[in-house]
Amino acid sequence: MAIDKELLKGTTSTLVLQLLSRKKMYGYEIIQEFEILSGGLFSFKEGTLYPVLHALETKGYVKPEWVGAKGSRQRKYYLITKSGRNQLKSKKAEWQRFTSTIEKIFFGKEALNEING
Repeated sequence: MAIDKELLKGTTSTLVLQLLSRKKMYGYEIIQEFEILSGGLFSFKEGTLYPVLHALETKGYVKPEWVGAKGSRQRKYYLITKSGRNQLKSKKAEWQRFTSTIEKIFFGKEALNEING
């Protein structure tokens, strides 16, 4: 079952920060991780990912690092910064409040009590 891409739009930057909080990655690796971790539900094109990475870099949340020997092929890896980690922490808390509220609206108080035990 497909998910409306509009639902994903507002979370893409936060999801990229989450992936980079685990390890530094280059663009195509980020795209692959999204697909693997989402079971194929999320797939990004380079034209979607690179503007997100550029915006995160402009805000100081990620920084690029070229890796590879001079004269050979180099890859641009992205690393999360301290500021990026703080942003991620803030966005995770915001996401928890948001999803908790949506669940209350969708399932009601009684259903949440059943789900949470």
